[in-house]
Amino acid sequence: MYFNKGNIKQFKNLPMVSKKLKLLLALVGLMQTLSYAQDNTTAPASNGAGSTDANWVYDSSKISTKSMPQHNEFVNYQTPYPPKPRGMWELTLTGGNAIVIGDRPMFNGYTGGIGGGIAARFALSHVFSVRMGWTGSTQKIPSYPDNNKYIPFSGNTTHMLNLDLIASLNTISSYRGNPKVNYYVFAGYSIAASQITWHPSGFLNDKGVVYNGTDPSLPNLYKMENNNLISTFHADAAGNDNQALYHNLAFGAGIDFRLSSRIKFGVEERIVAPLSGLDMLDGYISKTANGDKFAFSMAKLSFDLGNSATHTEPLWWINPNNYIYNEVATPKHMKLPPVVLPDADGDGVTDQFDMEPNTPAGCAVDVHGVSLDTDGDGVPDCRDKEKLTPQNCFPVNADGVGTCPEPECCKNIQPAAAACSLGSLPSVQFKAGSASLSSTAKSLLDNVAQQLMANPNCKVKLVGYGASDKRAQQLSWDHVNAIKTYLSEKQGISETRIIFTYGMEGTGSTVDLVPTTEEGPNTVPAPHPNLRKG
Repeated sequence: MYFNKGNIKQFKNLPMVSKKLKLLLALVGLMQTLSYAQDNTTAPASNGAGSTDANWVYDSSKISTKSMPQHNEFVNYQTPYPPKPRGMWELTLTGGNAIVIGDRPMFNGYTGGIGGGIAARFALSHVFSVRMGWTGSTQKIPSYPDNNKYIPFSGNTTHMLNLDLIASLNTISSYRGNPKVNYYVFAGYSIAASQITWHPSGFLNDKGVVYNGTDPSLPNLYKMENNNLISTFHADAAGNDNQALYHNLAFGAGIDFRLSSRIKFGVEERIVAPLSGLDMLDGYISKTANGDKFAFSMAKLSFDLGNSATHTEPLWWINPNNYIYNEVATPKHMKLPPVVLPDADGDGVTDQFDMEPNTPAGCAVDVHGVSLDTDGDGVPDCRDKEKLTPQNCFPVNADGVGTCPEPECCKNIQPAAAACSLGSLPSVQFKAGSASLSSTAKSLLDNVAQQLMANPNCKVKLVGYGASDKRAQQLSWDHVNAIKTYLSEKQGISETRIIFTYGMEGTGSTVDLVPTTEEGPNTVPAPHPNLRKG
């Protein structure tokens, strides 16, 4: 009952690949094309495909109790590393083709059987995860001629318990957010129980006979392979065990595609090889073979299970670099040192933009760091004693006070003959913005009143200054009027002896008192009464 290598010629006339295999290959190709066609520039849902969201790093509700000490150290800047979040786990249902890779040629009337399974997958990190599950298969292995003999149908029914370590290949990336497709490889261990049967009319009928010695006309494959088995179990009516138990190494690869935040579709190829070189899985033992293997070509439908309020998606769907690149772009947790820009002269404008790096202390500056000079006379306002010098009075002295030319109309006027023997009278000073007489000013005016009373032919001309704007003109009028009122009402000087003059160019806080005999108005209406000062 051994395979004759001379009949390998059967492989030369292999028929077309089965429809099932072609459909599986087409499905894999379609899903792969769709994965590349997805546009990573579209706005992703939070924690979804392409998402760059990293709020799970700061959300304590997604941290396990065991990891809370590390989370507290992280938020308090005692460690730079956030803890691993709680991720959902994945429940997967599989179904597809199962085939024994053994001594009988494949695709020559033998395309395998059906397989399926259920598994649960849990994350160890963003790359590694573990999967536990069950896989089952049942298949018929058609007969074929060997050395002019006809080898009848055999059947294989197998159950496996699996434990896999999975490595996701594209979770971590420096060039995108969360993956839309998950590529992975895995390796693991399986313990399997198989029943190998034979029947002349083919498999999948209840009259199949197990190759366990119950039928003396059939080889006892279980006994022949006894050294390669853990044990046999489940005795039949004849007392012979019809189940074979053995160890396996499993490995393979797969692709998962995101259908929604909780549902994924994928395909996977799983190879299961008995560790002992077991060779009876196809109902045939070869003298030269290295043992039989299983190949499972499966389609998968996976569901993420867990509370989204306290769990993230399974970690292999979350790129941990999101946290790093979000912190670099828009820091939420990073401690940034205060920005210190040099400002040598302390004017509030950094040296990089300061067009006057040596501004005197206390001088107001503009946005370019240049001292303010309201009248443009070249003397900063902080040192200008005449901040609104008229341009016709330029140039100015070091204090910013101009030298105004004598008006043309006054150059040829001859001075009148002096008829008043009074000498010069003092000027009265007012506080800036005020029209109230100080005690000093009143004392000066008392002395002026005495001199006027002693010289009845003399008048006094009150000359007020301030012509730059309406407020200055009104304040000048207020100053003159305050002095006039004091002299006439407090000292009894007749208003006819007081000449009222205001709004002259000059220092606005001063009123000059000039002895004269000329005529002039003794009262003048306020120019801007609404702006009068007390």
